[in-house]
Amino acid sequence: MAGAAKVMKAGARAAGKPAAKRVASRKPPAGPGDWIAGVAMGAAGARRYRLYRPPGAARGAPMPLLVMLHGCGQDAASFALSTRMNRIAAREHFFVLYPEQDRLSNVQGCWNWYDTRSGRAAGEADIIMKAIDQVSLLYPVDAQRVAVAGLSAGASMAALLVTRHPERFKAVVMHSGIAPGTANSTASALGAMQGRRRTAPLKTTPATMAANWPPLMVIHGSADHVVAASNGRAAVQVWADAAGATERVPQVVQRGKRYPMTVTEFKRGTATVATLVEVATMGHAWSGGLASQAYSDGAGQVWADAAGATERVPRVVQRGKRYPLTVTEFKRGTHIIATQVE
Repeated sequence: MAGAAKVMKAGARAAGKPAAKRVASRKPPAGPGDWIAGVAMGAAGARRYRLYRPPGAARGAPMPLLVMLHGCGQDAASFALSTRMNRIAAREHFFVLYPEQDRLSNVQGCWNWYDTRSGRAAGEADIIMKAIDQVSLLYPVDAQRVAVAGLSAGASMAALLVTRHPERFKAVVMHSGIAPGTANSTASALGAMQGRRRTAPLKTTPATMAANWPPLMVIHGSADHVVAASNGRAAVQVWADAAGATERVPQVVQRGKRYPMTVTEFKRGTATVATLVEVATMGHAWSGGLASQAYSDGAGQVWADAAGATERVPRVVQRGKRYPLTVTEFKRGTHIIATQVE
C-alpha cells in the first residue's frame, strides 16, 4: 500500500492540509448525546465501532440509522468531527454508526473494498453488516430506514455493502469514491484512483433495481487529485444503466461564496435512481465539512441543496462583544436539513 499512501499524501498537500493523524479519541464529539463504543465480529475478524445516540433515543419510537464509513487516514472520531454528522443527527433524531477499520488490516486505515480476490472485501463488508445488526438489536433502530454513506475508500465500501445487500438500505451516498467492480487488487485500485479503469456493469436487472435497490447519490470534487472525478460519473452511470434510467438536464446551484455545483439526476419514469453532484474546484474532501480537519472542505455545501431543501431568511446573532454570526437554516418542509453559521 506504499503507492496508495503516496497518492493520499499528495492529495492532502494539494488540498492545503496535512494528512490526518489517527487519534483514537474516547471522548464524544462536542454536543449532546452518547458516544458508545462497541465491537463487531465476523469470519474476517473484529472491528471496533462508535455509535452516536442522540438525546431522547431511549424514550422515543424507533429511529433511522445512518452508517458512516471513514476514508483512509481517518477513524470514527475524526470522521464524526469532519462531517459534523452528530450535530445533524441530534437535531433530526437518528442514530449514526461509525465502523472503524483496523490498522493491522490496512496500514493506512483504508477499507479493503477492492480486494475481492482474497475475500477481504467481502469479509469486511460482512463485519460492517454485523455491526448494523448488533446496534439494531441493542437500540431502537428502524430497520426500514437504514442508509449508508462514506468518503473515499469508505464510499467504495458503502457501495459494496449495497450491491451485496440492496434490500437492507434506503439510500447510499458515495463521496469521492470508486464504484465496486472497478478494481480487484492494490494495483488496479491505484489505476482506478487515477481514472484508468473501466467499471463492470452491476449484476442485476431494472426490475430488481426498482423493487429492491436504494437510490444512489454521488458527490465528487472536480479538482480531486486523489480519486479522479471521472469515477463519480462512472459510479452514477453504472447504477443508472442497470436501472434503465435516463439522464436529465443538469442544474447549476451556488450558495453565496460556496463552491458552485452541478446536480444531474438520472430517472426511470418519475423515480430518481441516481444523482451526481459535481462540486467545482473542490479537491479530495468532505464537502461542507469542518475546515480544520484533513479531507474536509468548509467551502462546499451540497447536503441541503442535493436534498431539495430551501434556504430560509438568515438571522444575525451577536453576544456582547463577540463576533456576530449569520445563521441560515435550510429546510425541506418543516425539517431542518442543514444549518450554515458564518
